[in-house]
Amino acid sequence: MSAPFLFRFTRDLRIDDHAGLAEAAAHGEVIPVLVIDRATETRVGRSPRRAAFFCAAVAALDATLRERGSRLIVRRGAPGPALKSIARACGASGVAWSASYEAETMRADVRLQSELEEAGLRASIVHDAAAISPEEIVQARPENDRGYRAFAPYFDLWRTLPVHAYDLPVLLRFAATELQSEGLPMPNEFGAQERAAHDGGSVHARERLARFLAERAVQYAVAVNVPADDATSHLSADLTFGTISAREVVRATRRRLDDPFLLTEERASLRLYLRSIALRDFFLQLAHFHPETEDAPLQERMAAFAAARSHAALDAWRGGKTGYPLVDAGIRQLHETGWMHPHIRAVAASFLCFDLGVDWRVGRDEWEHWLIEDDRALSTGNWQWIAGVGADMAQYPRIYNPEKQRRRFDPAGTYVKRWIPELRHAPVGALRANDEQLTLPLFASDGYARPVVDHEAAARAYLERYRAYVGR
Repeated sequence: MSAPFLFRFTRDLRIDDHAGLAEAAAHGEVIPVLVIDRATETRVGRSPRRAAFFCAAVAALDATLRERGSRLIVRRGAPGPALKSIARACGASGVAWSASYEAETMRADVRLQSELEEAGLRASIVHDAAAISPEEIVQARPENDRGYRAFAPYFDLWRTLPVHAYDLPVLLRFAATELQSEGLPMPNEFGAQERAAHDGGSVHARERLARFLAERAVQYAVAVNVPADDATSHLSADLTFGTISAREVVRATRRRLDDPFLLTEERASLRLYLRSIALRDFFLQLAHFHPETEDAPLQERMAAFAAARSHAALDAWRGGKTGYPLVDAGIRQLHETGWMHPHIRAVAASFLCFDLGVDWRVGRDEWEHWLIEDDRALSTGNWQWIAGVGADMAQYPRIYNPEKQRRRFDPAGTYVKRWIPELRHAPVGALRANDEQLTLPLFASDGYARPVVDHEAAARAYLERYRAYVGR
């Protein structure tokens, strides 16, 4: 009988369609391990809702393993010593785990791999987070051995490639072991209040996907811009903690697209949804091949472009009190739920970067304290895209006018009134203020903040500074 093989769970808290587990199973019976190190404590502990979701997902994973005669072996501390100790105790021949796409964790993974190999263990790092991994992209276009820096050619390739399935192999067996385990993580361990998160885990993730494809997908092309509809897939936290694989999401969506009787509207929506998954994969491969961009612009020419780290209205933006209802509603939704509608994220981020002239990294780091999802590579890619310093190769920054966006995508004020109590009884006429009425006196009389900046003036000033810089 071959020696067992450890699999270290990180952000891949499931057993279905799992590239890393398939790799471990190829070497022997699998012993599932979770090591809670300082990096995990830090990132999970940034948000109480994130901590609750993570703990619920871990508990669901352990329950699934117990149904199969195994259980999750939990250790706290540095991964190297913990994994070597477990391997010695059970005679394991090696360890596999899923690749990270964050710069520091990627470096830590390389160090861990060397440490384990020096101890005589096989150490395998496997791409699992993306629907189509960075390695598959390079294999398809070997001349691009550093991946793609622009999304359009990447997407042209991505949509032609097959999505592999790592279903439970016939020989996958979880080892029954008498190893002692520390207790499962609890939210208060991460400085969070005890807060039940009943929707973490693979079962709930698959239910969300099924509900989206059956009920909401037909609206996606509209819902992705209209925040009051709230009909997007809501799978961001599931994907970031790996309670469902991006591969499964893409395959299920493609199967839905194969229906010859699909409505034209739904077909367009599903294609747009697949594009959003491809953009996620794009940012992951960008971080994999260019880890330096975690804190430096992808566009090297923008590295010296001045951006403030503070602003008199920064706290107003953080608190959802800028006087621009769509921005404030998004921030307050984030604070209350740990999630923000995708289009409103773009508007709120644009306001910070262009109206206030604040560095994109300030916004990214602020949102990391509120979002349930936890993926710095994706956050960095999206923030750089909005800030005009990343992969979006538009000639000029895409500056959103928050009032025009509100009138276009929330004309009745449904979304704004949902998240801003001060405006709940404001007449619709007031919510449809003309451009010259941006001081919004009716809002102010209801206790709502006045605009902290004049958008048109701030946008013009930013563009003038930008043109002067790039035209040097």
